[in-house]
Amino acid sequence: MTGPPGAGKSMLARCLPELLPPLSADEALETARIYSIAGLLDRSHPMITERPFRAPHHTISYAGMVGGGHGIPGPGEISLAHHGVLFLDELPEFDRRVLETLRQPLEDRSILISRAGMGIRYPSSFTLVGAMNPCPCGFLGDDLKACTCTLLDIQRYRRRLSGPLLDRVDLFVDVPRVPVDDLFLRKEAEMAESVATRVRRARALQWERYAEWGGLYANAGLQGDALEEFCRLDAEAETLVKRAVARFQLSARAYVRVLRVARTIADLEGEASIGATHVAEAIQYRAHATGDQ
Repeated sequence: MTGPPGAGKSMLARCLPELLPPLSADEALETARIYSIAGLLDRSHPMITERPFRAPHHTISYAGMVGGGHGIPGPGEISLAHHGVLFLDELPEFDRRVLETLRQPLEDRSILISRAGMGIRYPSSFTLVGAMNPCPCGFLGDDLKACTCTLLDIQRYRRRLSGPLLDRVDLFVDVPRVPVDDLFLRKEAEMAESVATRVRRARALQWERYAEWGGLYANAGLQGDALEEFCRLDAEAETLVKRAVARFQLSARAYVRVLRVARTIADLEGEASIGATHVAEAIQYRAHATGDQ
């Protein structure tokens, strides 16, 4: 997410766990095991019933993010966020090495920690949410305050995030400044409940759809034969994807992620097949990564 200071990006991120489906029994047990290894499990309440929300500061060390310590390496933030949300505010301010560490778990849903004579793999299947300003001063594109950054300043700021890392992000969303009047509206709670219901319905649909595909539970895991089976496009949708690949120079990984997002958008609308409108919306989210609309 990008937007000017005070755009409410942090508040939006903190609402995400409440929109996600409740932890299943297996997910709760697996999450509790990780917290037990890390020494963070409350003995009076040994089961974790809510999805984790981890928001480490941008000064976090490599070991803090990945895991480590003396003796047997313990889990880091990316494993403590397993089955939950990992929120990184001020994304470009994180150490480059720490950010590049995210590439493996975002692809494999696990992290391998290697030490002398041993290697331990922890599960790390999380929803990554990153927030940043559009430029160093934070006011590029703002309606109320002019940006004071030079083009070179903006380029340097955005280059702190590598192409391979951004390639693993599904959605890019601009969050504009929230008008003062909107802060006093009282309909947000009802809207959040409605969104949560649609998300849970879509997730239940995916569980049923992939029941016979061992190890596949959600659209995020679609690849190979499963991707071809469940992300079939009609002629119009296929044409849109081809144009997007050429215009935005999408990699094969980005192409696959567009299909997964389009499948999810269709599920949220209760549609059995992926239509051109679903593909167009998925492409729009990817277009924000290039700054091209």
